[in-house]
Amino acid sequence: MQPLSRITLNPEVMGGKPCIRGLRVTVGTIVGLRASGRSPEEILAAYPYLELADIYEALAYAAWRVEESTAYPAVGVDPKRAF
Repeated sequence: MQPLSRITLNPEVMGGKPCIRGLRVTVGTIVGLRASGRSPEEILAAYPYLELADIYEALAYAAWRVEESTAYPAVGVDPKRAF
């Protein structure tokens, strides 16, 4: 994975959530918009100060975080009761 230069973490901006270039737009906002069916063009229209590369980097960051934080139930534990 290439370094992510557009994702910032600052405890004084959005409670320390990962944001786009220090702006008050979180990675979670971008992921949520894409998951709800919004196109990158629609997101850029709603947030004109963002760039297409911001959207793709937010998605890359989210994918990386999911892979890094996957939880697996212990051996012998019923997955339906693990959480």
